[in-house]
Amino acid sequence: MRNALLIFVVILVLVLGATARAARVADVTRLGGQRTNVLTGMGLIIGLKGTGDGGKFMPAIEPLAQMLGRFSNQASLADLKDANNVAVVMLTVTVPQNGAREGDQFDVYVSSIGAASSLRGGRLFVTPMMGPNPNAAVGGLFGLSQGPVVIEDTSTPTVGVVRNGCVMEVDLPMMLIDSNSRFTLVIDDAAASWTLANTIAKVINSEGGEGSQAAVAIDPKNIVVTIPPEERGTPDAYIARVQRLPIPMIPSEARVQINDRTGTIIITGDVEISPVIISHRGLTISTITPPAVATARTPVVTTRDMIAIDPQNSGGAKLRDLLVALDQLKVPAEERISILKELHKSGKLHAKLEVE
Repeated sequence: MRNALLIFVVILVLVLGATARAARVADVTRLGGQRTNVLTGMGLIIGLKGTGDGGKFMPAIEPLAQMLGRFSNQASLADLKDANNVAVVMLTVTVPQNGAREGDQFDVYVSSIGAASSLRGGRLFVTPMMGPNPNAAVGGLFGLSQGPVVIEDTSTPTVGVVRNGCVMEVDLPMMLIDSNSRFTLVIDDAAASWTLANTIAKVINSEGGEGSQAAVAIDPKNIVVTIPPEERGTPDAYIARVQRLPIPMIPSEARVQINDRTGTIIITGDVEISPVIISHRGLTISTITPPAVATARTPVVTTRDMIAIDPQNSGGAKLRDLLVALDQLKVPAEERISILKELHKSGKLHAKLEVE
């Protein structure tokens, strides 16, 4: 009893919390320029126990000879023909969406591109990392990577990671505000629509006072906001205030999202169905009417092989009504998905259908 009461209290708190706070601008948008970046490089793994590319693989042996030459060791390709303890690899580093500063460290993901059979026990030699915009760093160098390779998946020993192996050599900040003191709010793909973009722009403009046109929705996904002149000295405070603004509840777009692999069906909005009769293999609806003297041994069973949705053409039939009927029939998920696809194909399902 005590556990049941505790569960009820938790649910009540969650419900009250959900109704007490409206969605904020920050909940459905991100700032334009607030994005991840990828650094890339090509390097050598050294110290392998005979599992490297081998002396006949020139893409590995040539950079090895060049590396030795930088240390005044003029080894020829012929001298390295038996080298099998090195492997040439591609490197990637993901810089998080909040940017990076000089000295920050990130994991380096390593993938063999040669004949190496394993990178286990190897070490990445110091390798320069290039960024998305070579002009943003001196000589195009954004960071340096090096360190021991860790094999995460033993079934794929030619792929690994160097933990905190990349050290940033330059700042890579977010570029949020342009030269005209504007920033962009980018709506999440799942929520993007003209209705929501227009609503957010109106909320921002109403905060700025009568006649404010600081925010303009330029498409269903982007709202361009001009920072007021009096706020440009502290744009951080203005952006934070905009992100905290509540968004009024608006009707969700009618959408049905299906995942064929997992059998998941997600419905948003008030999805309607035109009048239709559905007959599908193996489907029956059974109702039991007790006789005058109620007894479970002698029920009257009526069986139907079709489902009628809004047979009187009165309109307003909901998809949820159909799913309730299918649930009563214990129809498998894959059969429900097939029915929804056929309804959409016939034009009877009034919603966007997305199939993953």
